[in-house]
Amino acid sequence: MRGLTIATRGSKLALWQAEHIRALLMEEHRLDVSLLVLKTRGDVIKDAPISGMDGKGFFVREIEDALLDGRADLAVHSIKDLPMKLPAGLKLGAVPARASAHDLLLSFRYSDLSALPEGAKVGTGSPRRRAQLLAERPDLDVSPLRGNVDTRIKKLERGDFAAVVMAAAGLERLGLCVTHMHELAPPRFLPAPGQGALGLEFRADRVDVESMLAFLDDPQTRACVEAERAFLDGLGGGCLAPVAAFASFEGFPNSPLALCGLLADLDGTRIIRQRQKGQAGEARGLGLALAESVLAAGGDEIINDIAHKPGKEPER
Repeated sequence: MRGLTIATRGSKLALWQAEHIRALLMEEHRLDVSLLVLKTRGDVIKDAPISGMDGKGFFVREIEDALLDGRADLAVHSIKDLPMKLPAGLKLGAVPARASAHDLLLSFRYSDLSALPEGAKVGTGSPRRRAQLLAERPDLDVSPLRGNVDTRIKKLERGDFAAVVMAAAGLERLGLCVTHMHELAPPRFLPAPGQGALGLEFRADRVDVESMLAFLDDPQTRACVEAERAFLDGLGGGCLAPVAAFASFEGFPNSPLALCGLLADLDGTRIIRQRQKGQAGEARGLGLALAESVLAAGGDEIINDIAHKPGKEPER
């Protein structure tokens, strides 16, 4: 093979991720690797709430088309952007070691969540974050926020919000910071399934590509992500309710895999939070079992209630 082509979105974060994998591939295999930058539907539609896009492939569909028609050999995704079901003929291959999975509360004025004044406006496009914020601070005005990482920080800087919540991994990868960056981390505050992890997608018949990517795969990250995504899948994949999950190994080696899962209603007044342990080789089964337990504990009622509320859109 003379070279590889990586399909990617054109945002700064997506380009950083693609360039990161490109550099590793070039160093390992001494081959040419180029980027194919594409605009997805999620990039083009900027006036719709992000909650109406997430989980439906709005940020990956055009990229997957490039894999299927041969314009690209692989794609680098934030795993939390990937829908549960991949198109026929594609597979999620290597899962590199995970970056930070937690969220950050960013503010130029307030040091943490407790320091925010009553009624403070907090920006996020995620119902998952909204529900967990309101569970702790029901007085907050949690308002929609869209745009890339730079755009969100600019809206914070000009005073549109007292604080915003964003993924730590994106800020770390781009080397960005603001005055106050307060961790919203497990077990108190759970991330989206797969948050902080990258996934390399390619055509299932490309055994050559799979072989070349094998050195990038991190078994522990793969097991954690598989358990988290299985939990989401067990709740219905693109269910309308806020869903969060975080898996981790409690020690090394041969330690159990611990999975925390959360299902909430949209205003955070009802939250079901459970935890189970299993082995890495049983990651998917662990996630499905935890989802079944959460549903039995009243999660099915939450999902049904939200599904029958008008104007609500799915997001993880």
